[in-house]
Amino acid sequence: MPAGLRDLAGGHPDPGLLPVLTPPARVEPVPGSHRASPRLAALEDAARAWLARDGVPTDAVTFAHGALDCIARLLSTELRPGDAVAVEDPGFHHLLDLVTALGLRMLPVAVDDDGIRPEALRSALRAGARALVCSPRGQSPLGARFTPDRRDELLLVLGDFPDTLVVEDDHNADIAGADAVTLTSGDLPRWAHVRTVSKHLGIDLRWAALACDAATLARHDGRMLLTSGWVSHILQATVADLLADPEVTRLVAGAARTYAVRRDALGAALGERGIASHGRSGLNVWVPVRDESAVVNGLRTRGWWIAAGTRFRIASPPGVRVTTATLTPAEATSLADDFAEVLADSQAVYGG
Repeated sequence: MPAGLRDLAGGHPDPGLLPVLTPPARVEPVPGSHRASPRLAALEDAARAWLARDGVPTDAVTFAHGALDCIARLLSTELRPGDAVAVEDPGFHHLLDLVTALGLRMLPVAVDDDGIRPEALRSALRAGARALVCSPRGQSPLGARFTPDRRDELLLVLGDFPDTLVVEDDHNADIAGADAVTLTSGDLPRWAHVRTVSKHLGIDLRWAALACDAATLARHDGRMLLTSGWVSHILQATVADLLADPEVTRLVAGAARTYAVRRDALGAALGERGIASHGRSGLNVWVPVRDESAVVNGLRTRGWWIAAGTRFRIASPPGVRVTTATLTPAEATSLADDFAEVLADSQAVYGG
């Protein structure tokens, strides 16, 4: 990022809303090999309670080194190079890069404010997608979240394709600003729900909880045993302590409210100026535009650094992503004014 610009491109949480990370003073050694006891009981119990609270089945739970690490292992054990994966479009750019790096083909699934669209999902599955990766809330970059009606519509589609591995990436979790409406409540044969703490407890906590069906668990853990073996018990103890701390719980709840205020402030300010945007949950707002470069460069000259949408898109129309995690309501007003000027100057607004 060029010096002197206000960074609204990164997608990261506000450091001021994260708890202080304090590793445990001591971690009791586990008798024998960590491979035989890869999960600390305290964290496994906490993870089960956390997931069950939102209706995620917890018969089979394990851990990984973050969401993308987990998803990479799930896809690489389930699929073979050349297989197709249904992905959100626009979607999380690191996931799109990961799918390509694994030698898999991406089949785009259109997204609106309520998440992936049922008719687009059906088209991708008919075209041969063997897996689906989607976000139930806090979707990046659009900020979509599942509603109960949308979940039910998607489950009807998935019911016609029972061999599909459905992977939910709940990376925003407790600061998404939306309830966890999950496809895993629909008795799917093959499923995985991945949940992390990096957005609300700290981006350096490379840990994820995975709830899934028994076959998926066996494949995931079998592959992990051949590589890293387990997640550091020191890291696990740190996460367990944070999840058990009532002060941290209150901090996270307050952070979720703050993020919602900041996100909604930008959406409202843009709307007052006739600029359409998306952002029902999470840390980002997506603004459809006609010319991404014109908007990004125009805002750069006015002191703002935002993300061009091209890295998030496969076949969807252009747009730009604004991370609102640190954006105050007063700044949102100024940014919306500058957006209006840039769009008027360049005639870059999508559909204008």
